Amino acid sequence: MTIATQKMTLAEFLAFDDGTETRYELENGELIAMPAESDLNQRIASFLFALFLGLGIPSYRLRLGLEIAASSARASVRLPDLTVLSEEGAIALEGASRSIVLMDMPPPLLVVEVVSEGQENRDYRYKRSEYGARGIAEYWIVDPIAQRITLLEWVEGLYEERTYHLGETIHSAVLQDLDLTVDRVLADQ
Repeated sequence: MTIATQKMTLAEFLAFDDGTETRYELENGELIAMPAESDLNQRIASFLFALFLGLGIPSYRLRLGLEIAASSARASVRLPDLTVLSEEGAIALEGASRSIVLMDMPPPLLVVEVVSEGQENRDYRYKRSEYGARGIAEYWIVDPIAQRITLLEWVEGLYEERTYHLGETIHSAVLQDLDLTVDRVLADQ
C-alpha cells in the first residue's frame, strides 16, 4: 500500500518515522507499507539462514531485515528476506545506527527474496533491475507459489537467469559448497 502521494528522497525516507512498527520500502520515491510476512516466508528465510551458517558463513555477515538502498529513476530502498554480506560490507555496517546498505557501501554478495502472493512483479521485475544496478552478485527469488527458485547471477553487467524446480539441485557461484535441492527449501517447510 502506497502511503504518501508526494515522492520522497532517500534522506527523507531515512528520517521518516510514523511512530509505528510498520516496515516500509521506498519504491521510486513512493513509501510502501510492507505487509506482515507469512509464516511460510519466515520459515523459508530462517531455514536458509541456518543453512548458510552451516556452510561456514559467519553470523555477522548474514542479515534478516537489512535495508538496501537501490538506484532507480528515484530513490528506492528494499527489504530482502535474507542478505549475505561480503567481509567489506559487514565492516562498513559496523557501528551503524541503522541496518542499511547505502549506495556508497559495498553491495551484498547475495540477496534472497521469498515471493508473497500478489508481489510477483516486485520480486521478479523491479527488484531484479534494482539489485542488478547495485551489482549484487547473486539474487535468489524463492517462489513457494510457483514451486520454483530463480537464481540470478551477475555476469558481465547483466543477470543470467536459471530456474530450478522440485527435484533439482541448486548451483550457486557465491555458495560453491552448497548442497541444496528446491525440495528442501520449499517442500520441507
